[in-house]
Amino acid sequence: MAATVSEISRGLEAGEFSSVEITQEYLERIDKHNPTLNCFISVTGEIALEQAKTADTVRAEGNADRLTGIPLAHKDLFCTDGVRTSCASRILDNFIAPYDATVIEKFRAAGAVMLGKTNMDEFAMGSSNENSYYGHVANPWNISRVPGGSSGGSAAAVAAGLAPGATGTDTGGSIRQPAALCGVTGIKPTYGRVSRYGMIAYGSSLDQGGPFARSAEDCALLLQTMAGFDQRDSTSSEEAVPDFSATLGESIEGLRIGLPKEYFAEGLDGKIAGVIETAIDELRRLGAEICDISLPNTGLSIPTYYVIAMAECSSNLSRFDGVRFGYRCDNPVDLEDLYKRSRGEGFGAEVKRRIMIGTYALSAGYYDAYYLKAQQLRRLIKQDFQQAFSEVDLILGPTTPETAFSIGAKTDDPVSMYLQDIYTISLNLAGLPGMSLPVGFSDGLPVGMQLIGNYFDEARLLNTAFAYQQVSDWHLRVPEAFK
Repeated sequence: MAATVSEISRGLEAGEFSSVEITQEYLERIDKHNPTLNCFISVTGEIALEQAKTADTVRAEGNADRLTGIPLAHKDLFCTDGVRTSCASRILDNFIAPYDATVIEKFRAAGAVMLGKTNMDEFAMGSSNENSYYGHVANPWNISRVPGGSSGGSAAAVAAGLAPGATGTDTGGSIRQPAALCGVTGIKPTYGRVSRYGMIAYGSSLDQGGPFARSAEDCALLLQTMAGFDQRDSTSSEEAVPDFSATLGESIEGLRIGLPKEYFAEGLDGKIAGVIETAIDELRRLGAEICDISLPNTGLSIPTYYVIAMAECSSNLSRFDGVRFGYRCDNPVDLEDLYKRSRGEGFGAEVKRRIMIGTYALSAGYYDAYYLKAQQLRRLIKQDFQQAFSEVDLILGPTTPETAFSIGAKTDDPVSMYLQDIYTISLNLAGLPGMSLPVGFSDGLPVGMQLIGNYFDEARLLNTAFAYQQVSDWHLRVPEAFK
């Protein structure tokens, strides 16, 4: 089922079907295919149908928004009032959120329907969606392959037609990387564009929410609802939010697109490079000017990111202690035993690894050598982009160095796993917007192309992706088993 958000919106407006009917259809698809894919941690069928009924009433009264009655899925780290919000962790398996995250609140206000909460890497820590307490998610294009992480459940759900759109979060590539591996479109906005209130934190200076969908047109529509200033989030930007849909269809004639030589060097699979080159040729035909640029500090992004992200995760996850909420060990003998066993039993192996590394980097005697040095390198990486954007309008490259790898192939090699985000991490360090869109296949698996924009230039990103998708149909391809 390859219906897009825009198509469903137009169908609802034309009265071709009701929200209850389309919601029921998606719930039936989830019931049929989720046992194979494991996309959803929680399916909120009763809530969805009730919201769909309300949406149909609102539409009948003539008060519908473009998203009224549209079924969506949400990554299970956005707090949802009265519904389990687990972060795919045992430590939050019993946590029922008492309020809505701002993103959820905005979609509720727009009349969207919540199908359920999607699977993910525990606390968003991972690049393959194998680090979930509820088991790994399978890639719809080949169920023996990973969907990417950490938002793999959302990406796989959209790819398999279990939801027309979904929310995700991106700390180092966790929207763009699974979008690439699952053959869908996903955008990470500028840091601060989307409120982080009610979005359970991993790395506070890196995390940013964004949408998955089949097309750039759909992502523009979803991001329009998600974006905007929120006084409850001290990192939320007051930058005005443009109408992202209004500029779709503008010519990209004369658009200057830079190709970083570091992104097309050793480490990139040759077949992926070939697919990306073909997509670049298509952009040339559309009038874009392609030029070579350099981002010389790209190689520093992995160590810089993992020091900063792990330090921030060590701080953020200290609140999960077995005292106030979440998992608590049985029969603790004292407070220290309560802390140790609750955290030891509640957190998975990858989360423990990152907490330990982050705590070490922040400890007395090592702070200057690791955390402070990483922040200095972060500034150099940001300066690379600032220099590049003085020469070009957008930057283009592969989203991932390889296509979806086999489940279990990298679980014993954390460094190899971390390298899967080599092209995406630097954007989070700089706070820039980026998106991935499908541009072809390699050995039957999707290939994603990454577009990178200057600060708050999401409209240009979306329009460029839209222009490409008007002359290609990769974004509309559906895995054979899920048609």
